[in-house]
Amino acid sequence: MKLKVGITGASGYAGVELVKILAKHPNVELACVTSRSLAGTSVAEYMPQLRHIVGADLKFMASSPEEQAKMGDIDAWFLALPHGAAADYAKLLVDAGKLVIDLSADFRLNSLSTYKEYYGVEHKAPELLKLGKYSIAELSEFSPKDRLIACAGCYPTSILLPLFPLMREGVVDFEHIVIDSYSGVSGAGRKADVAYSFCERNESAKAYGLLKHRHLSEIEEQLSIAAGQKVVVQFNPHLAPMTRGIFTTITIPAKCEGVERVYEVWNSVYAGRPFVKVLESGTYPDTRFVSETNRCDISAFYDSRTKNFVLCSAIDNLVKGASGQAVQIMNLILGFGETAGLL
Repeated sequence: MKLKVGITGASGYAGVELVKILAKHPNVELACVTSRSLAGTSVAEYMPQLRHIVGADLKFMASSPEEQAKMGDIDAWFLALPHGAAADYAKLLVDAGKLVIDLSADFRLNSLSTYKEYYGVEHKAPELLKLGKYSIAELSEFSPKDRLIACAGCYPTSILLPLFPLMREGVVDFEHIVIDSYSGVSGAGRKADVAYSFCERNESAKAYGLLKHRHLSEIEEQLSIAAGQKVVVQFNPHLAPMTRGIFTTITIPAKCEGVERVYEVWNSVYAGRPFVKVLESGTYPDTRFVSETNRCDISAFYDSRTKNFVLCSAIDNLVKGASGQAVQIMNLILGFGETAGLL
């Protein structure tokens, strides 16, 4: 029997990707898809690419947290909602015994004060912070008992996959770290805004969110956990003229010469993990080759002149940086094949 799952907030870019993945997943049945703006609309009508997979009877619903908590036959819910809104749903769904996989920022941080500082509002479910598990599929451990998963943000995923294990193993210094990331326009979400229109973004690249992008909070918190001490980084996000993808370059002081130790750590941590590809030094990851996949490509360089490592990564922000990783985590929690629905 297939596990019945639901998606809350399926009209945005991440929500659409979730529908595409879960509709084809061999171990689950996509039983409920919600969107207030699309209530009553056929999913196949809104996503014509799925006409051969989803039936005409699957329609968007405009359900509330109370209604969803009462859907006893649905065991797992994916929340593709803005920060703040997700907490309202998580409270009731967790209380109802559901597995909740949250793609928002509501449960990513351990500190209520940091959440308010970066997101500008009081947290709506502080009692759930300790229950929420910050998760990157390859760097976290999972159990069938997990009830609330906080999926890492897209930028942090591109940064923590190459950097977290190196910090944990003491291969790099913990100071003077500069991180430059370039995101496709879909990272801004699905909205009508002149600033993100084709004419404004085509042939245009710019920095934004300096010096305190919201994702900086979770990046520094997680790197501090890896290092065992407070870590502060210079994070420079950029908007690139592409639809999807994130390319990240990390410049960090090395504690050893050459990249051999970097690759030793990476090859150990990611051995047998299908969605992290360690490329040879001298090879550059490319967003074009990870687009529409759940893969992260990484490589490393050693600069003998500056004594720095330069780490590179590329992901699809909507898949590995959001919906694909969420499904990968579900697979790991429930004992499905890690790649189920993702290849």
